[in-house]
Amino acid sequence: MSAEEKNSESPAYDPENTGYVDDGLIHGEAKAGANVVVLGGLDARSPDGVVHRRLKARHVQMIAIGGTIGTGLFVGSGAALHNGGPVGLLLGYVIMGTVVYSMMIALGEMTTLFPVSGSFTHYATRWLDPALGFALGYNYWYSYAITLPTEITAAAIVISYWDAKTNPGAWITIFLVVIVFINFCGVRYYGEAEFWFSFIKVTTIIGLIILGIVLDLGGGPNHDRIGFRYWKDPGAFNQLNKIPGAKGRFLAFYATFINAAFSFLGTEIVALAAGEAENPRRNVPKAIRRVFYRILLFYVGGVIVIGWLVPYNDPRLLGASTAASSPFVIAIKNANIKALPSIVNAVILVSAFSAGNSDLYASSRTLYGLACAGQAPRFLRKCTKAGLPVWCVFITSLAGVLAYMNVSTNGGTVFNWFVNITSITGLITWDIILITYVRFHQGLAYHGIDRDTLPYKAPLQPYASYFGIFWINLIIFFNGFQVFLSGSWNVNTFITAYICLPIFLVFYLGWKIVKRPKFVRIKDMDFVTGRRELNEMDEQETAKYVEPQGVVMKIWDWIM
Repeated sequence: MSAEEKNSESPAYDPENTGYVDDGLIHGEAKAGANVVVLGGLDARSPDGVVHRRLKARHVQMIAIGGTIGTGLFVGSGAALHNGGPVGLLLGYVIMGTVVYSMMIALGEMTTLFPVSGSFTHYATRWLDPALGFALGYNYWYSYAITLPTEITAAAIVISYWDAKTNPGAWITIFLVVIVFINFCGVRYYGEAEFWFSFIKVTTIIGLIILGIVLDLGGGPNHDRIGFRYWKDPGAFNQLNKIPGAKGRFLAFYATFINAAFSFLGTEIVALAAGEAENPRRNVPKAIRRVFYRILLFYVGGVIVIGWLVPYNDPRLLGASTAASSPFVIAIKNANIKALPSIVNAVILVSAFSAGNSDLYASSRTLYGLACAGQAPRFLRKCTKAGLPVWCVFITSLAGVLAYMNVSTNGGTVFNWFVNITSITGLITWDIILITYVRFHQGLAYHGIDRDTLPYKAPLQPYASYFGIFWINLIIFFNGFQVFLSGSWNVNTFITAYICLPIFLVFYLGWKIVKRPKFVRIKDMDFVTGRRELNEMDEQETAKYVEPQGVVMKIWDWIM
């Protein structure tokens, strides 16, 4: 008897929707020698409940922006400037920004076609290999779960700029409780919080860029016209480890390139939000299309300004993780402007808090996506009537307690090991997103699906994805190159740089051995399962959309 005949005899089988309704999951067609696509979070009849689409267009836009502005730009860019010099810094961020854009447009095309829970972990499972999706999902979940206490600790450290007497544990408690509270209130409140956090960050970086231009032209209190002074002395490039000549300058640039890569991590979170976004086939493409311009304005504009205003050999660039080591603050202090350092430090605090808020959201929704794919226990699919995956949020939030380990020296050392094993998870995620898209692109062509009929068609594909894959793999395999330089060998640094790769492999082989899923052949790629439900959702969301009236509302709609 064929699998289809068996399915049709089952009382729980719904042939009209090509799925099962008793467990709330949609199951694709069973084919000999192929995996069955499993999709959850779409059937409102599910006994476990489903997430609700309550993220508005402005929330999605600001989540996309929030993923590209954070402490990596405000503080981390200082270390990048020190490593590579102003031109090395600029080149590293320009190239890395282009790589991120190639990844985001690829992810955007898949996400708008299937805006489902789990996002890129589901796509890897569906079109590449379920074992790959499993390994990606759990590594990504752990990475962001462990980053939650990291950001909470960073926020407590920033507070010490004003209050060095209070035990950091008190601030850790306050930040942890507030972040968990926001996430337990539901996705609408998370989106609202991120909207205002991102608004503060955007306003600040635009203000700092404008201020930087004014200071460079001599408009500060000291009227010092800087121009390109620091590009000449100490120079446009640093010499890494004092290695002379072109080799030292190239390695300095490459080190900057790695700094830039880590600064951009988190841009993909907007795809996870698509599963809970209103009208995702309209709002997600809007956010994706503007990623390039945001990178150009915020990151490239920002690094140009700090390259003008701060020499790469300024010792303050290698200070603490507060405003003191921010190149923006150093430039402001050099110009004798008194009040702004505290303001920038407050924005760094907001950035750390916002990152912790997003970390809990991203990791809990990744765990929920794994449960919807049948790759995590069923109880994790449980949602409240308000659409909150309550157990996923609860379990993930427990990781926040690890922040207390940083209060003691020994605990901090152990905690750093927990963090270090996630060092390149974000880069591995981008790599798999792009590889999945290349396979997705090939599958569409094989099955005769015209990309012009998709809700969003990514430009420059598949060549943009090949470009991204090349650079990301270059970073992954050579991110720890400095330990191989003469006199620089360090076992801990080497392990930190590469431990992610064997851990990822263990997860992949574990699922492969236990469940024995097949690598998805191009002829078996499923572009059907879930489309009916998503098309119905799209019709309902489109019907609810109201065209903006008046000049002000039209401008707001264009911006958001």
